[in-house]
Amino acid sequence: MRNVLQLTLDFFSEALTPAAFTNPRANRELALGDSIVAYEFKRGKRKTIGFSVGADGLVVSAPRWVAMHEVEKAVIEKTDWILKKLSEARERQSKVASAQIEWKDGTLIPFLGEPVIVVIDPRHAYASSKDGSAQLHTNDDADTPALPGVPRMTLHIGLPQAASAERIRDAVQAWLMRQAKRIFEERLNHFAPQLGVHWNKMALSNADTRWGSATSKGFIRLNWRLIHLRMSVIDYVVVHELSHLRVMDHSPRFWNTVESIIPDYAARRGQLKDDAVPRWH
Repeated sequence: MRNVLQLTLDFFSEALTPAAFTNPRANRELALGDSIVAYEFKRGKRKTIGFSVGADGLVVSAPRWVAMHEVEKAVIEKTDWILKKLSEARERQSKVASAQIEWKDGTLIPFLGEPVIVVIDPRHAYASSKDGSAQLHTNDDADTPALPGVPRMTLHIGLPQAASAERIRDAVQAWLMRQAKRIFEERLNHFAPQLGVHWNKMALSNADTRWGSATSKGFIRLNWRLIHLRMSVIDYVVVHELSHLRVMDHSPRFWNTVESIIPDYAARRGQLKDDAVPRWH
């Protein structure tokens, strides 16, 4: 009885405890709605109070001349927006955490938006390369349809069964990067003529927070981890960077250029933010 009572008390205590959002660099705290929000507050050379929500939480920036009570008043007025963005950021972090890959035989990785089973297959030659060889097998046979919920693709990695997690990871990454280079170049060549632009060079990047970049000289970088996402999202990033070869800023003219090729770019941009990409570190 005592244990049941304690569990009941713990349940109600947890239910009544306000949700908490804490920035690791927090130096101010406010109760917003039913939540306690600890945020980072900065002053600087700016004209208005600014708000931003990222992976670390809420950051509030204000001009040096604005009184603290005015800042807190502005924060409270933005309660609904702040709590919405903080909840979305927490959900994204949860997706990323759940996407952590355990490098072993039978693990799942996303490829072009579909799950792929990694199979350690010693039958493939592996002695000549520390990364091993890799081959994608797809079950598109009408006579043996895929079972519901079972991935239709397997990636066979030419490594011994005793291969370490690091060797498996490196072999899979090498294969994914080869696919990324091939597919990205194909999509660049597909969309460049539609935009009337010419790209000169493409390189794969490994940035943590940036999906792509472009220079006025036609040099484009694309994050190889885009290969995990569906093709429609990859196409959005490719068109985004190619559009910079016509407009080097994010003005309305730039977004009109993107929209001329991808009318639903806003939806795809949202998918890019929401889709979980596996953690590789």
